[in-house]
Amino acid sequence: MVRSGGDKIYNVFDNQFPAALRKLPFDRHLSLQNVRKVVSEADGYQPHLIAPEQGYRRLIEGALSYFRGPAEASVDAELRRFPTLQAELAAATNEALERFREESKKTAIRLVDMEASYLTVEFFRRLPQEMEKAGTPANQATPKEDRYGEGHYRRIGSNPKQLSQLLDEDPALMERRQQCAKRLELYKAARDEIDSVSWTR
Repeated sequence: MVRSGGDKIYNVFDNQFPAALRKLPFDRHLSLQNVRKVVSEADGYQPHLIAPEQGYRRLIEGALSYFRGPAEASVDAELRRFPTLQAELAAATNEALERFREESKKTAIRLVDMEASYLTVEFFRRLPQEMEKAGTPANQATPKEDRYGEGHYRRIGSNPKQLSQLLDEDPALMERRQQCAKRLELYKAARDEIDSVSWTR
């Protein structure tokens, strides 16, 4: 006789779960015919003779996948009998997620405030030095010198595809900007030509 409470849970794992495992078709899955078929389709170094890696994976993964149904059933077996408990668990879970989200927001804001409050004297002391180094070629800058320099711009420029996705400019404005740039180049060329003519005179 199975009593209420923990005995029902023990009954699920001691009786129902093992009975479900015994019904799994391992004999068919690990039969000689199926193993021969899987190994013959394997890949790897000399796959059919020495190392049928893919065959081993298919056999093991296929066998383990049979455990999913009984495992899920053992979890849901008692929970389905108590719909009120199931609803309360779902509500408590959602409430906990909402509470964790608020805590996450507070933590993120706290981290930003901590970074903002960590501006030391050394940071402001380095600012003039970094401004003087702005004209230094990139290949002459050491990692230590580039701590507050142009390193982040180089990282951004190293991934132009992602940058273009983030800066998806309006096509009409982009076309107008390109036309203005071409017009500016024509003006500059005309100015240089006029200057060259005036100097020859």
